[in-house]
Amino acid sequence: ALKFMKKLMKRHGPARTITTDGLRSCKAAMKELGNTEKQEIGCWANNRVENSHLPFRRRERAMLRFRQMKTLQKFSSVHAAFHNHFNQDRHLISRETYKAQRSAAMAEWQTLAA
Repeated sequence: ALKFMKKLMKRHGPARTITTDGLRSCKAAMKELGNTEKQEIGCWANNRVENSHLPFRRRERAMLRFRQMKTLQKFSSVHAAFHNHFNQDRHLISRETYKAQRSAAMAEWQTLAA
C-alpha cells in the first residue's frame, strides 16, 4: 500500500482526501506518509472504488481453480475473446437491436468455430 500511494502522490501530487478501505496496510502507509487526516474510511465511502473492480474480481474467482499459470493464461485469453464477442449492453439498446446483434455474433462465432 505504501509503494502504491507513493507512486500515486508522485504522479498526481498531493490529494485533498484519500478514500481507502479499512485495511491496516493502508492505515500504516497513510501514517508513514503523514496523511492520516486526509484518509476517509466509511461504510459506503469505498463503494465506487470496489464496484470498479467487479469484472476483475469475477475473473479472479474463476482463476482460483487453476494450479498452473500457463493454463490460467490460456483460459483467460479464450474467455476474454468469447466474453467480448457476446457481451452486449442489453440495458442500453432495444430488444430488436439486441436480438439482431446476438444472432449476428452467434453466426460469426459458428463460422469461427467451424
